[in-house]
Amino acid sequence: MQITWLGHNCWQIETGDQKLLLDPFLDDSPTAPVKASEVEADFVLISHGHFDHVGDVLAIAERTGAVVIANYEITKWLQAQGVAEEKVMAMNLGGGIQLPVGRVEMTIAHHSSMLPDGSNGGSPAGFLMYLEGKAIYFACDTGLFLDMKVIGVAGLELAVLPIGDRFTMGPAESLEAIKLLAPKQVVPCHYSTWPLIEQDVEAWAKCVQEQTAAEPVLLAPGESISL
Repeated sequence: MQITWLGHNCWQIETGDQKLLLDPFLDDSPTAPVKASEVEADFVLISHGHFDHVGDVLAIAERTGAVVIANYEITKWLQAQGVAEEKVMAMNLGGGIQLPVGRVEMTIAHHSSMLPDGSNGGSPAGFLMYLEGKAIYFACDTGLFLDMKVIGVAGLELAVLPIGDRFTMGPAESLEAIKLLAPKQVVPCHYSTWPLIEQDVEAWAKCVQEQTAAEPVLLAPGESISL
């Protein structure tokens, strides 16, 4: 399984012959290494409605024929934009669905959610995935919350956490999240896309090594981690 960071909170997960794409924000992203026209997807997962997470979902879904997985409100919005009903899968917090590659569960996230046209984006979320016998957690946009300890019961191979501060948890809060989640490896995201969320990721990684049992893995946009 290969997980590639496409900048901000956009990720491509390749497992078996399937490609999952999370929060596609590419064409207008200052850090994305590819454009929306260059990525392939069988499934697209959307964590919440903000522009920097749904930016390219319509174009990618139309071109690739991918099925889009999101909360009920976002799937209804997608249908109103012309996405076919059979090309969306609605779910909600605490629920899970079985995909050909494994199980995906929608976890809570402490954030907000409004779609680019002002429509209701429903509840923001993270995703806990069980792929190839491994548990992987994408926190997506969130602050720190104590229930991360419950998510960690899954025995996480990898946790992907935002560290940008201001709109999500920052470096200090992410260290507490790592202690609660207890993953084997942790990858940072949602930082340094713009000056408002600029962070010293090398300093963060040093703190992770000193204060937690997790292995920090630093990726540049376009780079991958294999599990």
